Amino acid sequence: MDQARPHTVQSISADLRALGVDAGDVLILHSSNRSLGFVAGGIEALVHALLATLGADGTLVVPTHTPHNTDPAGWQHPPVPEPWWPVIREQTPGFDPSRTPSRWMGAVPEVVRTWPGARRSTHPQFSFAALGADAAEIVAGHRLDDGLGEHSPLGAVYRRDGKVLLLGCGYDSNTSLHLAEWRQPSSPRAATGSSVRQPDGTSHWTTWVDIVTDESDFVRLGDDFEATGAATIGRVGNATARLMSQRALVDFATTWMAAHRHTEGAASPDRN
Repeated sequence: MDQARPHTVQSISADLRALGVDAGDVLILHSSNRSLGFVAGGIEALVHALLATLGADGTLVVPTHTPHNTDPAGWQHPPVPEPWWPVIREQTPGFDPSRTPSRWMGAVPEVVRTWPGARRSTHPQFSFAALGADAAEIVAGHRLDDGLGEHSPLGAVYRRDGKVLLLGCGYDSNTSLHLAEWRQPSSPRAATGSSVRQPDGTSHWTTWVDIVTDESDFVRLGDDFEATGAATIGRVGNATARLMSQRALVDFATTWMAAHRHTEGAASPDRN
């Protein structure tokens, strides 16, 4: 360990302010907790630092997606036998914002999701959790057929001119780029499904049609965005951090995708 002393709530908050995170911001966070180095108090301390920096008028937003609650017919990593598919659809507990854990989002979103006062959107695949002044409004009205579009928390953050913080991770984790994908008139659509908890406590397999996600060009897109000088790069703890206007990012990505994308290479909507 090459740190002279442990990072703390106070030092992480100072790093965030130096990077450009301001009181009152609406901030979407993507993070690799390990990249920070040793922080006294661990993940809890990081969340305390983020909330202290944003202040009472700010809002912290994290993705709490549940890719395990998708149609098993599309699973690839690994696939499951076809005879299992109806069992999985019938027996998977229905998505419940208050109970269902996220998966593959990292440790920080799970801490935010379970933090006192956190609000979570109701989408069974692409939910987000939020803490702070605008949390309830940001997660409200998340439509099934607009998982990462205008009627998702991403669209709500865009309308509030929020910021994106990549903390020790890259553009392949930058969920806001999907909002640009949803704005492409040529983006392919497909049927998908999830188990959803009903008001009586039972689970019901629900299907709908939405955009097919494709992150395969996000790193190249991010490199081109950074080349414009629109991202601020610095250090938070030991991590390389990137801070940017979500609106500037999404507007750039919307134009970039229209110029560079070819729909024949789109990825599957259900990836496990």
